[in-house]
Amino acid sequence: MEAISPAELQPILDDIAHDMASATDRGEPAIYIPELGSVDPGQFGIALCLPGGETLQAGDATTPFSIQSISKVFTLAIALGRLGDSLWARVGREPSGLAFNSIVALEHNNGIPRNPFVNPGAIAVTDAILHGLQPRDVLAELLQFLRTAAEDDDIHIDKDVALSELAHAHRNIAMAEFMASHGNLQNPTALTIGTYCHQCAVDMTCVQLARAGRFLAGFANAPRLVSPSRVRRINALMLTCGHYDASGDFAYQVGLPGKSGVGGGILSIAPTRASIAVWSPGLNAQGNSKLGALAMERLAEATGWSVFG
Repeated sequence: MEAISPAELQPILDDIAHDMASATDRGEPAIYIPELGSVDPGQFGIALCLPGGETLQAGDATTPFSIQSISKVFTLAIALGRLGDSLWARVGREPSGLAFNSIVALEHNNGIPRNPFVNPGAIAVTDAILHGLQPRDVLAELLQFLRTAAEDDDIHIDKDVALSELAHAHRNIAMAEFMASHGNLQNPTALTIGTYCHQCAVDMTCVQLARAGRFLAGFANAPRLVSPSRVRRINALMLTCGHYDASGDFAYQVGLPGKSGVGGGILSIAPTRASIAVWSPGLNAQGNSKLGALAMERLAEATGWSVFG
């Protein structure tokens, strides 16, 4: 497939942003986290980075938002760099087929989460990174990873979102305690959950997020943060597990690895072609950005980008 020039891509982004701005069925923000529930659902942004170093954008692409579960991609990269394949003794690599905060699969698997992108899996990954360290050290490492990946130091944690999330973390605490009862947590639950909630509260713009994803797209000019073999594995998990119980539908409709967050963002990767970030705060029934998923489907159709040829 021939490469698409920036001049050809920009009108595609503009058309998508225009149509998303006028959409009336936008989904609902994550009201169970009050700080997220108060975000204006009328916003939409899209940005993508290309192998030549170009960054294209449309809509509200420079408005910061809470990346939430998209952070799980980056903590997984850190955990694999530190622990290697021993991480997989604590978390699986299979789609869950259940909601991102379901406790049912944990019970069936004796406290081993199905994959690192559902909440209990990400909690286990955070706990693995936290072992022997303080939460501030882990969060500083995550921020440094993101800033290096995006080549942008203006990336921070929104403490109001973190505290709002922590105040309503009852289900996450329950899952952490259940994993601890099976010996799958190494640190005090309060430390792990506190670190996890702050990790999810990282604020980024679509432009920053698209830039941070370049190392997963295999660009020669992107910061080299993990090995090519781990890049392939992270992308594989994003494709099969990145949208919770709608992962199969995203793979079917879009055909690209992607990771969503309940802040309304999606990071998606077109290997060797683009790193893409979209954001719209309204969610669908599975907890994924309603317009973000639609925009990714439009983009994939217009460009022909797909890992399936």
